[in-house]
Amino acid sequence: MRPALSLPNASAGLGLRRGLLSALQAADEAAFDFLECAPENWIGVGGRLGAAFEALAERRPITCHGLSLSLGSVAPLDETFLARVGRFLDRHRVPLYSEHLSWCSDDGHLYDLLPLPFTEEAVEHVAARIRRVQDILGRRIAVENVSYYAALPVGTQPPLDEATFVEAVLERADCDLLLDVNNIHVNAINHRYDPVAFLRRMPSARIACYHVAGHYDEAEDLKVDTHGAAVIPDVWCLLAEAYRVHGIRPTLLERDFNFPPFEELLGELDAIRDLQRVAQAPAAVPAHG
Repeated sequence: MRPALSLPNASAGLGLRRGLLSALQAADEAAFDFLECAPENWIGVGGRLGAAFEALAERRPITCHGLSLSLGSVAPLDETFLARVGRFLDRHRVPLYSEHLSWCSDDGHLYDLLPLPFTEEAVEHVAARIRRVQDILGRRIAVENVSYYAALPVGTQPPLDEATFVEAVLERADCDLLLDVNNIHVNAINHRYDPVAFLRRMPSARIACYHVAGHYDEAEDLKVDTHGAAVIPDVWCLLAEAYRVHGIRPTLLERDFNFPPFEELLGELDAIRDLQRVAQAPAAVPAHG
């Protein structure tokens, strides 16, 4: 087995979506540093699409961001599926596999990423499942802080706040964090907390990657995480703060539908690179007379 590829911290990637396949194939070599895919959307795909995927995977590193592992579910972990994911990761020398800190299945798939209750019991449950995933794969994974629109009831247990819950899962699972900056912004507005304070509480040493995306404004106090619009200035500012507080990491621009001209997406990738360059620049030293 060939070792996984590596990603420079100062790198910018784009989601490998079928609607972007032709543009990605035609793009200049320097257009993107890596691509990200959901492995379940590409495992076993052959023909023209499979050949296109293989060609892109030869050009640039591929990271994987899963959609259906359902880490927080009480249903048994699908270890057969996980073994297929592991073979896919090894075949394509994937440097980073991440999943969502959520659940999406019971007797079957629910086709949504649902939040977990912020309790000690949920921390222990999901951390144990993450440890099992890492044991099966023989690698560390990252989990993503998710957007959510209602806090689940916690019964008689004292509730944890969201940041404490995320920190506890990372510590007890001994896994990494995929820090989604747009999700922080969306949740901060929807649940009325300070996004910068949340950002600063995340453990720098565990951050493996950042996601940045656009969202939909349902109302002034209700934002919906859609990945179907351009990144807004407030989210760019939060990404810049993440670089300042936690350091530069590989950063992915998520766009799942409603695709603009490809040049606009490349412009957003350039915006990521610009913020990374600013964060890398040495601090100015005041002149002394």
